[in-house]
Formats: sequence, structure tokens, C-alpha cells
Amino acid sequence: MSNRGKKIVLAASTSESSEYLRSTWRQMLLGTLPAKYSRFPYYMVDISWKNEKHDDGQAVAVPNGLRVVESILLEKFSSDDIAVCYPDELDLFIGEDTRVVGIHAHNPLGITFATDVYAHFYGADVEPINAAEFKRLITHEAIKKHKNHLQVIVGGPGSWQIEKKNLQDEWQIDCIVDGEAEDFILDLFERAVRGESLPRHIDGKSPSMDAIPTTKNRSTFGVVEVTRGCGRGCQFCSIALRKGRSLPLEHILENVRIQVENGADTIMLTTEDIFLYEQGPKFDTNVPALKKLFESVAAVPGVKHVVQSHGTIAPIVRNPEVIEALSPVAVNMSTHTHHASTHPENRYASLFIGLETGSPRLFNQYMKGKAYPYKAEQWGDVILKGMQIMNNHNWFPFCTWIVGLPGETEEDTKKSLDLLHALRGSKWVIIPTLFVSLDETRMGGNDSAQLYNLTELQWEFFFTCWRYNLDFYRDDASFHRKFNLGVPIYYYLLGRRMFGKQMKYPIMRLAHFPEKILSRRLYLDLRKESPLKVPDSVEIPQPKARPAIPELELV
Repeated sequence: MSNRGKKIVLAASTSESSEYLRSTWRQMLLGTLPAKYSRFPYYMVDISWKNEKHDDGQAVAVPNGLRVVESILLEKFSSDDIAVCYPDELDLFIGEDTRVVGIHAHNPLGITFATDVYAHFYGADVEPINAAEFKRLITHEAIKKHKNHLQVIVGGPGSWQIEKKNLQDEWQIDCIVDGEAEDFILDLFERAVRGESLPRHIDGKSPSMDAIPTTKNRSTFGVVEVTRGCGRGCQFCSIALRKGRSLPLEHILENVRIQVENGADTIMLTTEDIFLYEQGPKFDTNVPALKKLFESVAAVPGVKHVVQSHGTIAPIVRNPEVIEALSPVAVNMSTHTHHASTHPENRYASLFIGLETGSPRLFNQYMKGKAYPYKAEQWGDVILKGMQIMNNHNWFPFCTWIVGLPGETEEDTKKSLDLLHALRGSKWVIIPTLFVSLDETRMGGNDSAQLYNLTELQWEFFFTCWRYNLDFYRDDASFHRKFNLGVPIYYYLLGRRMFGKQMKYPIMRLAHFPEKILSRRLYLDLRKESPLKVPDSVEIPQPKARPAIPELELV
């Protein structure tokens, strides 16, 4: 390879490319930890060395969005003109011949729902790993050294964060692409290669499904897209505003074959909602099409594991047979294991599900389409029944819950706590997050929630969630002894000063303080049974009959 560099260099940060423990949710949580502690062996989170490289230094696996861009560019440019790499290898590929650097930005500043929370437990200005790794990429010396003859294009689902924080000029980014870019990305890179000026910002629109290419190389976690969009209309989410559409099965299978040919043995079926694949009218789940999809992917030679990304819970309650139909692949070929699973090899299927609130009032105001065909007042029953169905078939979901939605009252928080109480003993991961105001959503004008403004009830919800997670995933007695001792030390040395005394009793539940003591101050008493029960069934409301029009009497 010439030391003059490649004409086009595509790059992604180490944290966004990492296949940490073969688990997407563990990788996601890893990125929320404070960067300044990430090199300490005790935390075991030094992720930069975990990413595989080819012999020439190019990346083995990067986020799927970057692979889509690469595929489009290969329609016009030679593979000798393009390099795809991690930050540590930029100086191998950026040189005098380089004309454009394209950078993937999934969560470049760590200000999404999860990562805007957890690093701040260590201090108000603590930088999460995702942000630190992206900064290391965008400010790399190789880019600075050759900036006079190259242009920098940044795109991806988190590119808006850079504009929000007014960092485009400081980081010398020529163009920020926000949204889907298949329709124009080739023209944009061609202009950059020719040295033409680029627009500072481009809003991408959803392309026709025919414009989405098959990829040419391996994506992180063996990601293969199956749908785009959602259409359920949740006001805090931009993707929910775009209608869900499915990619053709042969397109999907070709991408699966490409992943396997490039060394992947695990395929992640990526979607905003797996149950929207080849959907019928009004979000009706197409069970036969889903079953065929999973079985067809599993049948591709070389595929050892099949996992899936996101879904909603209402379709599971409406069509319980879908979980039974998918389990032979989703459970039997999962990468995840847990002793609570009844599978012969203790495997379980994971699925990202947004539950978001237990308050029917807030649900109806901000996300009522998520429950369709059920009503907001049935949301609690939908969650309880859906969780039961999944757990009975060894599906242990990864669920998010938003704390601090605009207008949230103590009564709303109590509704969420009541539902959380009823879910005790479920097989799941529950991640409490804070509401983040995203500009491209219907709630973009609202203020984001802040840790230091949480009430005692909200803190109780937050730490009860993590108490559940610890009890389910960490049953090591030695770990719990150390952890339970560390929690009050943290509170008295740092937590009380940063967040106030309203954190005190909720965080002591995390440390397994006796409920007999905590129940005097907290809303829930975990010694008692929840009054909420799993319903036998959840009836779909019938549309109200229109009043009959009286017949006119002819005179």
C-alpha cells in the first residue's frame, strides 16, 4: 500500500464498532461508563483493543450504516480507492492522496437516553466512553495534518448531537448528514473528491427500498437490516414518525451470506420493530412471513447464531403464537445464556423493548400508538401479559423506561412503581433512562430531565430497577457483599453532595438494606405482594358503534 493514503477513508469509533461480549446491550451500557476510568483493569472495560483488524490494518467490522455507504461508493470507486478503519489506523490510510474522510456517528457526544445518565453519577462534567472515543477519532492528528486537501463528512443517527453542541466548526467538519442518505451520498462524496465545496448540513429522507444496497463487508454484530421506519408515532422518537417498510427476503439473505463470507457466525436482524416485518394492515403481525424470515436466515450455511434487535410488546399479546413460532430459531440459536432459562443449554432470546411509563395518562399523551390495538388504560395489562408470554418461552427482554417525561407528576411515578412492583421476579433487564429532548421529534421543544432534579419517588423507581437487575444477573454472594458496602460509601462521599438527600433511601434499596427499614420512607414495600396481577387475557377494544341514522318518513 502506498504511504500516500487512500482517496476515501471511512471510519468509526472503537466503542461503536466493538462486539463486546457478543452482546449489543452490554456494549451499549459499556459506552455509558466514564472514560477516565475505562483503562483501569478493575473495570475490565478497555474496549479499544477488542476490535479485529485485517492484515492491512483495515477494520473487520464497523457499524452497518458505514458498510452501506461503502457499498454505494464501490458502485463508482475502486476498492483500491477506499479504506475502512478504526481511529488507531487512520495514519495508515490518510495521506497526500486522501480527499474525503467519512465518519460514522451513532452517539458521538453521549447525550441519548441512556448515555446521558450513567456517566454523570461520577460528576457533572464526566465524559462517557462513547463521547471520548468519538472525540479521539474526529480530532485525530492524521486528519488535522492533511485537512488542507481533504473534507470531512459526518453522518449517522447521532450526527445531530454535533450541531446541538455547536462543535461543527471546532472539529472542522465540512458536512453533517442527518437522516438516511442513500439517495445522495454518492454524489456528495464525488463532489468532495473533486474538491468542490459541500453544504454544511443535509437532511436525508427515506429512500425507496430499491435504493438500499446489499453490503460488501462485515458489520458489527453481523447486523442485517430487515425493516426501516416504524410509524407508531411516539412523540419522543423520530423513527416512529416514518412508516415501517420491509426489505425483500432475498436482499436480506444476500446480506446474511456476505456477513458469513466475511467471518461472522452471528446474524443480528436489525429493525425498529421485528413484528412490523411484512406487516398487514394496522400493524397486524405477519406470523408466517416472520417464521419464514427466521428459518431462512438460520438455514444459510455458516450461521450459528441468530439474534434480533427491537420489538414492541403489544403484538406479542395480540398474537402470542408469534413467540412460539420464532423460538426454535430465536432461542435455540441465541448467543445469550442464563441459569433461569429452561432451555437445555440455558439459552434465551433477547429483544429491545421500550416500555417507557406505567402511567396511562402519560402514555396516552406521548405514545399511545405503541399499544395499538389496545388502549392507553390497558398498557399495564399489556406489559404484564406480554412479559409472561415471553418469559414462558425463554425470551428475556431488555426494556427501557423513561423517567422525567414532561409533566410527570408524583401520581404518574407511583403508577410506574406499581407496575414495576408487579414485574418483580420477571426475567428481564430494565434500564431506567431520563427523558432527552431530541430536536427532530415532536417533543424537541421540551426541556430534558436532569438527575439532580429527580424526586425521591423517581429515585426510588430508578434504583428499584437496578436492584432487580442485580438480583437477576448477579447472584454471586461475594459480589453482593462488596457492592452493598460500596453503595453507602458512594452516597456519603459523592451522591449526597451531587444529588441531595432525596437519593438516600432509594439507593439503600440498591444496597439490599432491609425492607422493614426502607418501607418507612419508600413507596413500595418489596416484602408484600403486588396488588396488580397478570390478566388471563387482554381484550382488544371493539370500535364504538356509530349511532343509527333514523329513517326519513316519506310524506
